[in-house]
Amino acid sequence: MALTYTKHERISLRHHPEFSENWLHERIKDDSSILGLGELEILKHEHIQPGAGRLDLLLAETESDVRYEVEIMLGPTDPSHIVRCIEYWDIERRRYPAYDHVAVLVAEEITARFLNVISLLSGTIPLVAIQLNALRVGDNNIVLDFVNVLDQRALRGEIGGEPDGEPADRASWENRVGVGTMQICDKVASIANEVANPRLELRYKKGRVVLSEPGNFFNAIRFYPKKAFAVLQLTPAEREVWMQRLDEADLEPQSQKNGRLKFRVTLDQLTAKRDVLTELIHEMVKEHQAG
Repeated sequence: MALTYTKHERISLRHHPEFSENWLHERIKDDSSILGLGELEILKHEHIQPGAGRLDLLLAETESDVRYEVEIMLGPTDPSHIVRCIEYWDIERRRYPAYDHVAVLVAEEITARFLNVISLLSGTIPLVAIQLNALRVGDNNIVLDFVNVLDQRALRGEIGGEPDGEPADRASWENRVGVGTMQICDKVASIANEVANPRLELRYKKGRVVLSEPGNFFNAIRFYPKKAFAVLQLTPAEREVWMQRLDEADLEPQSQKNGRLKFRVTLDQLTAKRDVLTELIHEMVKEHQAG
């Protein structure tokens, strides 16, 4: 079927009687992917910041521990908008240091003057600036076009934006997250090798640690070590069953795409929840090596 050209007209949501900032919040809550940052989970809406107002949206990546502090403004950006965005980002990263945090500024017009200011700040702050273009198409349709005009997500966390699949070594990870967290990977590998044949080994990448057979591209378990815990990512055949069992064990699992699930675990939890974790790890190894 041939496409038909339809002329559009840019409109201002700020000055339009039918739209408001709350209306825009709801559209993003309905489908966060429209921001162009990937498929993000809505954690909080108008999240109260002690002594600093309300954060418009707190979003999270489903594939990793990255949180986005999103400040939205209809019309052109202004100094208070920039200050709020950075202030909310700073509050969240101090309260939850185990996560990587990204400040996100959304406005209908990001002027050259303020883009220059943001560019200077972005050298030290992981910040994304997005310009929203509201387009009327035909008589009754509106399109929201989010244009990423500045993206400094590579500055987040301690990885420094390096591709997570590039090789690394044990020493670099211990320097990044500490010896204690890396012991979580060791203990899980030890439990896995109670049933593994051939034995599995840990391999170190810049963004993750994987447990797999030597020379095998596929891995049984992925680890995303942090300073206080490690995130385990697995793909069990009976994901829903394990989601329920891990939830009952207070391990707060999260469902992901492609059959995967992830959850955080500390050294203490590996001991306290050893029975259920051992069963899950053994099952993962058997499924991995059977395939």
